[in-house]
Amino acid sequence: MVDQIAITRTVRVAAGVFAPGHLGELTQFIPFEMVDEILAATRRTQQRIRLLPARVVVYLVLAGCLFAELGYGQVWRKLTAGLAGLDLAEPSSGTLREARQRLGSAPLRALFDLLRGPAVTTANHAVRWRGLLVAAIDGTTMSVADAEAVRARYRKQRGNHGGAGYPALRLSVLLTCGTRSIIDAVFGPISTGELDQAHTLARSLRAGMLLLADRNYAAADLITTLAATKADLLIRCKNGRRLPVITRYRDGSWLSTIGTLRVRVIDAQITIRTSDGTRTSGYRLITTLLDPHTHPAGELIKLYHRRWEIETAYLEIKSSILGGRVLRARTPDGVDQEIYALLTVYQALRTAMTDATDSQPATNPDRASFTTALHTARDQITNATGVIADTVIDLVGAIGRAVLAHLLPDRRIRVKPG
Repeated sequence: MVDQIAITRTVRVAAGVFAPGHLGELTQFIPFEMVDEILAATRRTQQRIRLLPARVVVYLVLAGCLFAELGYGQVWRKLTAGLAGLDLAEPSSGTLREARQRLGSAPLRALFDLLRGPAVTTANHAVRWRGLLVAAIDGTTMSVADAEAVRARYRKQRGNHGGAGYPALRLSVLLTCGTRSIIDAVFGPISTGELDQAHTLARSLRAGMLLLADRNYAAADLITTLAATKADLLIRCKNGRRLPVITRYRDGSWLSTIGTLRVRVIDAQITIRTSDGTRTSGYRLITTLLDPHTHPAGELIKLYHRRWEIETAYLEIKSSILGGRVLRARTPDGVDQEIYALLTVYQALRTAMTDATDSQPATNPDRASFTTALHTARDQITNATGVIADTVIDLVGAIGRAVLAHLLPDRRIRVKPG
């Protein structure tokens, strides 16, 4: 059933009790029809129309990620702030909690699965190298609520001085370099290591991709698993790792093997000059790109520095969106719900940013400011603007215009290769 549209001044949202169910301009990336289909597929559509329909609760959870510093009652007020004149419910904190629990995590997981993947862009120079889609993999930890139900699944980390901190989960992401959109993600207790999660993320690697990873991922069995996907690899390993020399090439690299897999080894000396002086260090890369003529060692050394883009993405999620805060959820399923919502919101913001930079030919997506996109998206929620596209679709929108008005300078290469 298609809901009618309520019009209040210039605000255009869904009708009746569905009106608070929006994400401002980001609703255009997560439209009503998409949410309704996911609710039906996960059997979470309400049997009768409540004051808090399931669709509205989905948007409430998503909006909660954009206002991480607020309780859900305050988030509700953000969703309804621009809807003056409509007769809307004022649910209590307990009612909002029960609605989120009733919704569960399945719809948010399905929503993330639908939206994840490389952002569509014409800026091939930013996301591809010699025809290969450049991706990075890495893991991070996140603190969750110190609640009894949560501790049953997520244990505490030990502190530096013998004390225990918050319970924590481990999140690993496969990321598109350039647009920094998420291809795939997996999370679980910190007892599950990054390498185990990388084995899972291998499901999303394909031929035509080039995977960048740090030396934690240089284990022989993992490299074999990753290479079996037909994606190419560029992974750092320990400098002292003994690798047999089969053939030496003119660019200084050599052909070797790890198990039964043939790899090319590249030793690099990096010299950095800063105001503090000059520093030189070495590191070793292994790659499945075996031809030194079509894939020169010097270019691969420079390309490897782009692995740091995944570190920046984690900073955007944990610092820019969450502000360093502990996740709200106080049950394991609530944690799942919140993480999938967080990844979905991040992906929607990255898509909006990519659409904006794509509107200006030759603009590198890396120049888009995540903070600018985040704060503009928050404003659009409070004003309930851009929820439904006009007849003439604005492909850039308010978020995109703000991003283009505050483009960052070209990024510099990181000092530390990782």
